[in-house]
Amino acid sequence: MAETHVLFVEDDDVIREATTLALERDGFVVTAMPDGLSGLESFRADRPDIALLDVMVPGMDGVSLCRRIRDESTVPVIMLSARADSIDVVLGLEAGADDYVTKPFDGSVLVARIRAVLRRFGHAGGPRNGAANGSETDGSDERGVLSFGDLEVDTEGMEVRKAGAAVALTPTEMRLLLEFSSAPGTVLSRDRLLERVWDYDWGGDTRVVDVHVQRLRTKIGQDRIETVRGFGYKLKA
Repeated sequence: MAETHVLFVEDDDVIREATTLALERDGFVVTAMPDGLSGLESFRADRPDIALLDVMVPGMDGVSLCRRIRDESTVPVIMLSARADSIDVVLGLEAGADDYVTKPFDGSVLVARIRAVLRRFGHAGGPRNGAANGSETDGSDERGVLSFGDLEVDTEGMEVRKAGAAVALTPTEMRLLLEFSSAPGTVLSRDRLLERVWDYDWGGDTRVVDVHVQRLRTKIGQDRIETVRGFGYKLKA
């Protein structure tokens, strides 16, 4: 099995070295960079399997680096932030990050989050509860294409079209849309989405869900996913 290559961008020497050693002990190949500019150069040269970006790095901050990476690739990105309540967390997610981890973190927790993200990206599709064969919506056909107005979700080809035009989604956004499209009209709680899309088996930060829903709305239509205040979200059938 091919080794997983991690790009790790962190300016603190102690954290960078200790985390690199911890990841290498778990079998990852790590390229560690001290600033955003060298991180971007390394990303373009090496094309890693996943990027870990500290928010506050010199040269080019982690949020800006995430945007640059997302402009070029759908590779998974995890942001590292020293403040759980910081606006930096939301900015990182809005820039295209798939998840975030708050510092200080335990090495085993970081590894678990990395593996959870990689599982999602290794199997970005796979609608659940029979969505692929159309058992949960009248808008499906034998090709596994679900239709919601002008929105089409190909659950086998992992493609989305709006009014006939292709919509580019990250794997996390695709999984989120598949979860909604498997149960159109059904309210899905944030906790359920964290469990099913982010592979959390414990309560996580619901901002991850909220920001990704907003990102998805900008791509498939602001009115396609409805907020049900106090309960969650649902896809309009």
